[in-house]
Amino acid sequence: MSDPSLGAAVRGAVDLSSLRNRPVAPEPGESQAAGAAVTVPALVLDVTDDTFAQVLELSRTVPVVVDLWAEWCGPCKQLSPILERVVEELAGRLVLAKVDVDANPQLSQAFRAQSIPMVVALVSGQPVPLFTGAVPEQQVREVFAQLLQVAAQNGVTGRAAVDGEADAAPEATAEPPLPPLHAEAFEAIEAGDYARAITAYEKALAENPRDEDARAGLGQVRLLDRVQGLDLQDSRAAAAAAPTDVAAQLAVSDLDIAGGHVDDAFGRLLDLFAQLPTDERAPVRERLLELFALVGDADPRVISARGRLASLLF
Repeated sequence: MSDPSLGAAVRGAVDLSSLRNRPVAPEPGESQAAGAAVTVPALVLDVTDDTFAQVLELSRTVPVVVDLWAEWCGPCKQLSPILERVVEELAGRLVLAKVDVDANPQLSQAFRAQSIPMVVALVSGQPVPLFTGAVPEQQVREVFAQLLQVAAQNGVTGRAAVDGEADAAPEATAEPPLPPLHAEAFEAIEAGDYARAITAYEKALAENPRDEDARAGLGQVRLLDRVQGLDLQDSRAAAAAAPTDVAAQLAVSDLDIAGGHVDDAFGRLLDLFAQLPTDERAPVRERLLELFALVGDADPRVISARGRLASLLF
């Protein structure tokens, strides 16, 4: 969305009709009075399949940014804090609705979330696709500025006020500062300098091998670094043309993980592992173990894939 005037053209690109609360929803195209105020529990909301109709209604007064994410998604964890910070700074001109795609399959299907993180806006009940993947903070700010222009053109210029904000303010506590190497890594990720972020996390682990946050961050940023610049269609074509080419299959598996297709990624690598001679399996096993750690050892998909890997090994 490089041109705010294109906002109306993308209406209907996502089918949200099944999620509307029709008995109370205004007529299509109807929006609240310009500059109206609306009270919300918070500027950053966790939204479910059951509560999404309320978000559609809210978008008739104030633009809503929808962040589709998952707990296992490394790029999501890099992007979400940026979205939250920018929305908070805008002080009610936008509201952020966070959707866990694993827990809310209806919303995931409605938004056609083929890859996450996926960010879509709602303006007067209509979807405005914004971007997919982790992007730098400056780009987020630019896109949100354009979104506000699109909203104004559609008569949606209200503000959200947090219910009981004045009473809750004294209870707020500042988050503890990040360790220096973690802060350096985070700044590098925001700048798109994944190599520097990898180095920072590696230094943190060298200083403290039990630093699980650094270990998790390292796995996430390594994935971001590997998929940067890869074209999904070209990578899939290369993998299809060479089913036992380890590099080609690893690349597609990384893209699948980054896009949220965890089972596809694990299945591809396990099938490849089964086909390869014993002396060529090591890189595939190492990548599987790295991706298991990235998704989470307690995840049922990891448990299932570990079981199959064990059966192939023994």
